[in-house]
Amino acid sequence: MPPKFKFTRNEITNAALNLTRKAGPDGLTARALAEELGCSVKPIFGLFKNMEEVQGAVLTAAQDLYQSYLAREMAAGKYPPYKASGMGYIRFAREEKELFKLLFMCDRKGEPPEPGKEMEVILPLIMKNTGLSREKAELFHLELWIFVHGIASMVATSYLDWEMEMVSDVLTDAYMGLKARFCEDVGE
Repeated sequence: MPPKFKFTRNEITNAALNLTRKAGPDGLTARALAEELGCSVKPIFGLFKNMEEVQGAVLTAAQDLYQSYLAREMAAGKYPPYKASGMGYIRFAREEKELFKLLFMCDRKGEPPEPGKEMEVILPLIMKNTGLSREKAELFHLELWIFVHGIASMVATSYLDWEMEMVSDVLTDAYMGLKARFCEDVGE
């Protein structure tokens, strides 16, 4: 009869996620995870093949958590949907610094710069609000997203400690400036 483990994969993943929150991605080791769970490494490796598999589960859990931030910010209705996506990104960086670093401040070499599924929601919003073509809307988004990512990165590394109201004001300024420039080109 196979051994019965006192933890589930989900419980181990949650403990690994919490450990990553506290110690960052480099702090997620088999020994540290076993200590977090209050057990030996045996239950971990009885349910996961290796630490790479645990790290993959943490990555998936962090992505799910990030998506919940976006969904919550967009559903709240406090901001227009496109702005809400940026606010959610920055809020995630503020509240989940280590998970933000794990997802968005890591070596991305070798990853194709594929547009995510969010783009299929975001681009139509930009096109509707600005009258831009899809191609111009993609460039508009890229330029604004670089700005949003910069703020989020500075927040995640504690370089900036802006209140969300200040973030909102700054994002509005950047959006309006880009919109004026891009829409000026549309009018010609």
